[in-house]
Amino acid sequence: MAEQMISAFESSLDKTNVILKEIEQAYGWPKEHRNQSYAALRTVLHLLRDRMPVQESAEFAQQLPVLLRGIYFEGWQPENVPIKLNRDDFLYEVRQGFPYDVEGGPQRVVQVVLDTLRRHVNQGEWQDVKSSMPQDISRMIP
Repeated sequence: MAEQMISAFESSLDKTNVILKEIEQAYGWPKEHRNQSYAALRTVLHLLRDRMPVQESAEFAQQLPVLLRGIYFEGWQPENVPIKLNRDDFLYEVRQGFPYDVEGGPQRVVQVVLDTLRRHVNQGEWQDVKSSMPQDISRMIP
């Protein structure tokens, strides 16, 4: 039983590292920039989570590796969602949560993270996430 738990944790860690590595590769960052890729992923995940209705947010979370699911739900206040954000507000909040200066600014951060997540989430669920967003935000979602 303990071996299965360790194996599940290691699998989740491996999947999370793959996602972080894909973000780094999209920017051409070395692994030493892991803090940046983590900050980008965490920020965008939290903003998506807080913009979605509770049920949709929980369904989306089920698609994430266990480790990322914990990061996703960290600090979540389901009684306060969905938070109304338009595209500009969303990008402003990305800039607040991701304090690094990168080429393309917050919009590129969002695009890289969303492109990466899309490859790791069931396409039906991804479409549900996209359709739960206001039109100006859903246009940023691949």
